[in-house]
Amino acid sequence: MLDSRVRPLIDPVSNFLGRRLASIGATANMVTFIGFGFGVSAFVALALQYYGWGLILFLLNRVFDGLDGAVARHQGQTDLGGYLDIVLDFILYALIPLGFAIAMPDHAIAAALLIVSFVGTGTSFLAFAIFAEKRGISTEIRGKKSLYYIGGLAEGTETIIILSIMFIMPQYFHILAYFFATICWLTTGTRIYWACEVFNTNKSES
Repeated sequence: MLDSRVRPLIDPVSNFLGRRLASIGATANMVTFIGFGFGVSAFVALALQYYGWGLILFLLNRVFDGLDGAVARHQGQTDLGGYLDIVLDFILYALIPLGFAIAMPDHAIAAALLIVSFVGTGTSFLAFAIFAEKRGISTEIRGKKSLYYIGGLAEGTETIIILSIMFIMPQYFHILAYFFATICWLTTGTRIYWACEVFNTNKSES
């Protein structure tokens, strides 16, 4: 929901940094893997209850996640780069709730529910992109992407904000997890509804 509003603010900075990184020979995939390394480190710090370090590493992951696309825009986008970006993102979004479950076993059910909710938002996002590509549907409302980007209540910006608050106030993790899981399911539901509207024009397709 907030991605389209935040993007005009961060794109000039990320494009500048992406251009500089590309000029010194960094590739988008290199930036993606470095960012994922920060994400895995955030998971480890979180599991060990180093919440402050976990937050710093998680935010570094998000910064690099934005920079890989900026580098790709200067070097040329590739299917492999888009694939790695989305796969590693969804792995990270599962690792963070798992880290909270390890750090606070009493809240493992809340963490599990949040992971399942991320599965719902992730699969509804990717499945829509697959069939949008099949039908030649495209959009650049959230910038030029490797695949169709369908929005919703729970997008990248909202997820970063909620997970960051969890790092800052881990004692409220379970409350935040239940709240955001609800938002995720509302997002998944609206995406399924929209898919029914868009893809039901030819019922013979499968």
